Amino acid sequence: MIFSPMATGNGAYVVHKTLERYLPHYKVAPYHPYRTLCPVSLLPLGRFSRADLIHTTPDYAIFHKRLGIPLVITFHNYVLDSFMTPYSSSLQNIHYRIDLRWFTSLAVNKAHTITAVSHFTANLAKHDLGLEKDIRVIYNGVDEQVFFPANRSRANSDTIKVLFCGNLTRRKGVQWLLPIANKLNTGIEIHYTAGLRTNDSLADHPRIRCLGKIAYADMPDVYRQADLLLFPTVREGLSLAALEAMACGLPLVASNCSSLSELLDHDQGGFLCPLGDVQVFADKINQLADDAHLRREMGEYNRAKVEKAFTLERMVKEYQYLFDEVLDTR
Repeated sequence: MIFSPMATGNGAYVVHKTLERYLPHYKVAPYHPYRTLCPVSLLPLGRFSRADLIHTTPDYAIFHKRLGIPLVITFHNYVLDSFMTPYSSSLQNIHYRIDLRWFTSLAVNKAHTITAVSHFTANLAKHDLGLEKDIRVIYNGVDEQVFFPANRSRANSDTIKVLFCGNLTRRKGVQWLLPIANKLNTGIEIHYTAGLRTNDSLADHPRIRCLGKIAYADMPDVYRQADLLLFPTVREGLSLAALEAMACGLPLVASNCSSLSELLDHDQGGFLCPLGDVQVFADKINQLADDAHLRREMGEYNRAKVEKAFTLERMVKEYQYLFDEVLDTR
């Protein structure tokens, strides 16, 4: 059995639950993120269940390591470098610099195999942690049979709906939503979800609407009701939200940072904007809002790219091949 202890409420958990659904003998053991406030509480998790291989994230993997059982860790993101300091709280920065960096370093040293969801994340983790081990890249994938474009065009809609989905944090660029909204043309609204871990809402604004907390199973319909995805994020491993929106035929207006250029082709599937440049983000949204043909053309390009390179089937096969490879070397 492949045993996967995972904290809930993030994209990494979604990926590992997907592997559980499609791979025989893959079992996710979920736990609430608050348990990481006392990491030793993770030690008993699944300790007496049978496991031939353990697959989890590096942050608390050391607490799941078992003698004689290979450990595979996957970097779904990386936030321990100094660049992330302004986008994290004071307590987060203390946590990242002291115990989380230590836990991560212990995990990579004990891991049989290390993977990452993008080349950006792999290179950053390797450089920042001073790793000599290779990091294997397995891109995230989405189910293109579930996330697919709407049958009807929204070209004649009176309102252009710009979707923002994700936790309402500085890391996701929430601080720029209101300034961007202030620069949008008439007839454009930003609709946002509450995210997987946050229940906050933004200040009232005539061009911003809160959709509340949306169940993951309902997200395909949310994408299909939108005209484009706004993604002013600061750091992404390989965004499921961006992939899902692309699979649903949406153009993206996203930050030109971290792994986004591995997903989005500038001027073909949308626009990559300078990080935090509110004016450029607003200009590109206004451009797409005024051009239904361009929205449709970019959306079709994104859908085709997902079908070619970011399918769920491809991701599952690559993980299965990796697990078989590791188990064969025992």
